[in-house]
Amino acid sequence: MQTHYDYIILGGGLSGLTLAYRMAQDPFFDTKSILIIDQSAKKENDRTWCFWESQPDIFEEIVSHRWSTIGFKSPVFSDDIAIQPYQYKKIEGDDFYAFAKAYLVTKTHISFLQEAVLSVENQSDQVVIVTDQKKLSGGKVFNSILNSEILESQSQHQYLKQHFIGWFIKTETPIFDPDVATFMDFTVPQNGNCRFMYVLPTSTTQALFEYTLFSKDLLEDTEYENAIEDYLKEKDILQYSIERKEQGNIPMSSYRFDKHASKNMLHIGSAGGWTKASTGFTFKHTLKKTASLIDFLKKEQDLRLFSKRTRFWWYDLLLVDVLYRKNHLGAPIFGEMFKNNPTDRIFKFLDDETTFKQELQIIWSLPKKEFIKAVFSRLFG
Repeated sequence: MQTHYDYIILGGGLSGLTLAYRMAQDPFFDTKSILIIDQSAKKENDRTWCFWESQPDIFEEIVSHRWSTIGFKSPVFSDDIAIQPYQYKKIEGDDFYAFAKAYLVTKTHISFLQEAVLSVENQSDQVVIVTDQKKLSGGKVFNSILNSEILESQSQHQYLKQHFIGWFIKTETPIFDPDVATFMDFTVPQNGNCRFMYVLPTSTTQALFEYTLFSKDLLEDTEYENAIEDYLKEKDILQYSIERKEQGNIPMSSYRFDKHASKNMLHIGSAGGWTKASTGFTFKHTLKKTASLIDFLKKEQDLRLFSKRTRFWWYDLLLVDVLYRKNHLGAPIFGEMFKNNPTDRIFKFLDDETTFKQELQIIWSLPKKEFIKAVFSRLFG
């Protein structure tokens, strides 16, 4: 086996496989050797990705369900909202892994290595990687392995977690409307936090119920599951079986992961700050970031030049600051946002695609006192 590659991707998850897939589709990389390293075979259905789109992208073929209406519920605003021209889409983890890998294995210049990465060392002209079995080097390395200790140990940027447990349930009789996804239901007891239920019905008898928090601290597993059970009882859903469970903990922070980049190594995915700090959504931003990275690699060699801080980074920073200090304000903040803005404006804002005028319209619609405090704290604190 060769020991040096033009490009090495550490981690064969969402960002790693999406980047490799885009490389495989672009003739520019046909003469480049590419290696993907992951200690897992990535065959399990270990996660569900959901995202909104107005136009199909590269993984449209494996979308397992889509909704054109979303439900939003809070003490200040509740409605079922038609989201055209957007659709809210779902992709299962095992479908994503199988689809991406099936295409990548047809490319002779792309290889897979199932080993654990032990260390990564920057050198002047390459990056040296030591796995549990061998030593390799790459001209350019893209690292999607998140080091959560970096977030835990720093204090400059507030760090929340989007944490959840979900139940995929099946009922004995038709109950659900598979055309309406409950995007956020803040009517669940908040208990001093930002807590909501997220419901994705995929048929009249099947749905995912996910109890989700944006907060600093995780809960005991029983607290998430008791909340789901209580919610189902409240909805008079009593006869059901649990087909599968999923659990997640997604970082929400405006921490500058890009400062850990070097000339030859870039952190990608959640490890590179590609998770939207204000919402925890990663899938859509990964699609956009990998497309930009492909264009960048054709023109530039110094990976430190890739990341650019935008005004959207500041918006995320302020919201996370507010929710870190006053976590119970999550429901009224998101409630006022959905009450006072059309959904397409909200989606564009969360996709970093709005004009400055549209951003002012959204900001003006939110509770202002805590955001003004956050601004002054960042400027003078």
